[in-house]
Amino acid sequence: MRLEIEDLRVALSGREVVSGVHLLAGDGEIVGLVGPNGSGKSTVLRTVYRHLRPTAGKVLLDGDDIRDLTARQAARHVAALPQERGTDFELSVREVVAMGRTPYKRAFAGEDPEDREIITTALEQVGMAADAGRGFSTLSGGERQRVLLARAFTQRPDVLVLDEPTNHLDVRHQVELLALLREHRRTTVVALHDLNAAASVCDRLHVLHDGAVVASGTPREVLTSELMAGVFGVRAAVVDHPLTGDPLIAFDHRAPADVPVVA
Repeated sequence: MRLEIEDLRVALSGREVVSGVHLLAGDGEIVGLVGPNGSGKSTVLRTVYRHLRPTAGKVLLDGDDIRDLTARQAARHVAALPQERGTDFELSVREVVAMGRTPYKRAFAGEDPEDREIITTALEQVGMAADAGRGFSTLSGGERQRVLLARAFTQRPDVLVLDEPTNHLDVRHQVELLALLREHRRTTVVALHDLNAAASVCDRLHVLHDGAVVASGTPREVLTSELMAGVFGVRAAVVDHPLTGDPLIAFDHRAPADVPVVA
């Protein structure tokens, strides 16, 4: 499914925080949103999964305005892993994951064999099958993250919207999650702080700064030393990753971009 955002504008408390954003995620593409804190990444994503209503512009799924869909219809097309995640569920891991089947069920309908297979598969994919009976509230932050991703998978969405999905994950589970996204190849829009992770997993990137898109293209086209200095305020060199060939950003952790290097 193709996701397109046209001239999106969002105002919060009377202040415009997203200004005329245009984005495109083609069918099966993984598209990354990157930018400094406060640049508008989460706000854009919230309009896609209908948590926020834009003041202007449209979010289109294969040409149809997502606002014209019912909540149930939208939930069958779009699954989200937002930053503001509930952590007080008095439910088991399996029960939380099963919630992803709600858009497909009539009121009070029980699980059928297809539901059970989908739930089991999702738990296996995120490495939480052995913990299905544990209470969600007893999990670590990284474990909760994986369970909520499994819940998104059980929705069988056409579009995945992920806001900082690698937060709280250790290195191994970060790598496994990104590999899982590449394997699934659903249309995916993901906000990431880790620019090297974005360069590895994303087909295209959109860079946001002060609520506007300032650069778009492949990771190699977008992630330049000049952009690192101008948007992120850091000195960096972009080289080829020795294992994958992806762009690899080597940051100068000794000084920001506006501080001259002292020999």
